[in-house]
Amino acid sequence: MKPRGVRERRRSVAGLEIEFIADGVPAVADAELNRLCATALARVGVTEGHVAIEFVDEERIRELNLRHRNIDQPTDVLSFGVDEAGPAAGPRELGDIVICPARTEDLGEAVIHGALHLTGMDHETDAGEMLALQEDLLRCRQT
Repeated sequence: MKPRGVRERRRSVAGLEIEFIADGVPAVADAELNRLCATALARVGVTEGHVAIEFVDEERIRELNLRHRNIDQPTDVLSFGVDEAGPAAGPRELGDIVICPARTEDLGEAVIHGALHLTGMDHETDAGEMLALQEDLLRCRQT
């Protein structure tokens, strides 16, 4: 683990840039999380762009959950896609994944879940497609 407040950029396959940020919690940036994010995005055809993965404490994720989903409680992972209406400057911004390590048992699963949401998938409306893909990606990780 890295000290708090550390930003680390990593390049992955085909121009995908993944940035890890710690906000009030120890940073977690390792090759496995980088690979899982890149693999999840690639499975749905996204191989270029920038993703920020931020690790936060329970209070911060509760604030974000309240502001963006009107749910006043902490959660494990939130995703914030970027509106692509404007012209891109630099790498395509895919969005942010915000994870509360204290609220998740598996950081890899949270990264995959957040990455799939950034591609527009939604487990609440897609008849199980997103969660099935998430489970497939998790199974591949364990083999």
